[in-house]
Amino acid sequence: MSPLQLSVYWRLCLIFIFNSFLFFVDIFTDAIVAATCNHGNGTGSPNRRGTLSPNAATNQSQPVKTLGSQADWWTESGNPDSVCGWTDWLSFGQTLFMIGLLLGSLVGGAISDRYGKRPVLLVCVCVHAVCGIVPAVLPQPILFLVIRCLTGVCCCCINICSFSLAVEWTPPAARLWPPAFLPFCFSLGTMAGALLAWLSPTWRQLHLSLALPQLICLPLYIAIPESPRWLLLKRRREVLERYQSNSPADKQCLDLLLDSTWSDLQKASEAQKEDPPEGHTPSDIIHLRHPTVLLRLFIMSYLSAVTALTYFGICMNIGSFGVGVYSAQFFSGLSEAPCLLVPLVNLGRRPMSMLALFLSGSACFLSLLLSRYNYEPLLVMSLALLGKLCILAANFISVLYSIELFPTVVRQRCVSLVNLCFRIGCLVNSLVPPTPNGAISMAAMVAYSSGPIIGCWLCLLLPETSGVSLPDTVEDCDRQPKPRLPNIGALRRTRKLVSSQSRKTERLPAENSTHTGLI
Repeated sequence: MSPLQLSVYWRLCLIFIFNSFLFFVDIFTDAIVAATCNHGNGTGSPNRRGTLSPNAATNQSQPVKTLGSQADWWTESGNPDSVCGWTDWLSFGQTLFMIGLLLGSLVGGAISDRYGKRPVLLVCVCVHAVCGIVPAVLPQPILFLVIRCLTGVCCCCINICSFSLAVEWTPPAARLWPPAFLPFCFSLGTMAGALLAWLSPTWRQLHLSLALPQLICLPLYIAIPESPRWLLLKRRREVLERYQSNSPADKQCLDLLLDSTWSDLQKASEAQKEDPPEGHTPSDIIHLRHPTVLLRLFIMSYLSAVTALTYFGICMNIGSFGVGVYSAQFFSGLSEAPCLLVPLVNLGRRPMSMLALFLSGSACFLSLLLSRYNYEPLLVMSLALLGKLCILAANFISVLYSIELFPTVVRQRCVSLVNLCFRIGCLVNSLVPPTPNGAISMAAMVAYSSGPIIGCWLCLLLPETSGVSLPDTVEDCDRQPKPRLPNIGALRRTRKLVSSQSRKTERLPAENSTHTGLI
């Protein structure tokens, strides 16, 4: 591994660790407000999404009752808190964050393709750090909601640029690892953020503890290199030559990456120059109307939306399973760590997707069933986290699956539509109301469990793409191995043939006993 590759990897890992700090900050703000703010009548703060009632036995702190003559929100120490005066606004923070993710997915790719991954990543990382410090200095409701939306935009752009840089600085034979290792760093950040939030009992301390590490590490990101693929497309030869002159290992690595990039660009240009039988180039709309492309686009869009709905539905409501918010968030991050082992499993795209989706739906259903019968909260949360782990593995596989299913001529458009459905699923999840006591509603848990199971059966209509070259045209998609559903008649004929052969084998020793040892 060359020094430039190491420079890219460890900086992107650090960025992803800090990216998770503000991703789940709404969970911690709800917990802090529920623990420190109480009304004059002593009833406690109103229930919000993913946070149990402050009077619940499972909450980590109980509010101190105040005098009935007090008409405003007060903290436990008896001093007025500006945040406690607008706690109802906090419920909109998660929705605006998801809207920001949707906006970032619409503009992040286009901006990074035009101006480069490195400058967009540096700007978004700086804005992300500033967004973390502003609520601590200026705790105002409108400003807080604007900051949450801007944070969502930055988080999405950071994900887009980081994944692109990591994959484009990795040789083709090892490009399966960056999409697995970066989410692992995100899970590490989730656990670290839970520990920092647990050590920060007030609103200001929470935002300072989550933002100051990002501000301190900002100078480390200046040395991150640009994508060699983007530099080649933009003909920035002087920058590439400077990278190659760093060390012999960097020169060898860049030569390998540029050769791979140049061959990919030649294949793409040849696919676009090929004329169809009619003698004219069809538009992308005609390709998108092809039945094969439409079927695959529908299935992958459904899987993407279901993945977002289940994953964020469990993440954003992790405090409603009857376990402490901070410990639940820590174990939520810990449960995602095994996804690092997904590249080591060689079962193929379709079997692995079906297995992950089925296990996710089954675990969520068992979690719902046990919660209805008041089983141990830790067991209920463990099953829900198992479902989240499996749906995360399914999402990781679907990212590669989407690239391999669609032809080159419309691949970018189809992948963009699939990603758009993922963001829409995130937004829909933020609009699902919880129960009056702050827990996940039964309808939501039914959706989290049934959606992946339906997606498991839809995967039977998709071909297996592992080890198959990427399709360049719609005709290449039609030539891919067709999905075969189980044939009951063929299974019965095979069973009869096996049973008849076994009977013949059983009669053979009696007819010729001299070959008994061989048989």
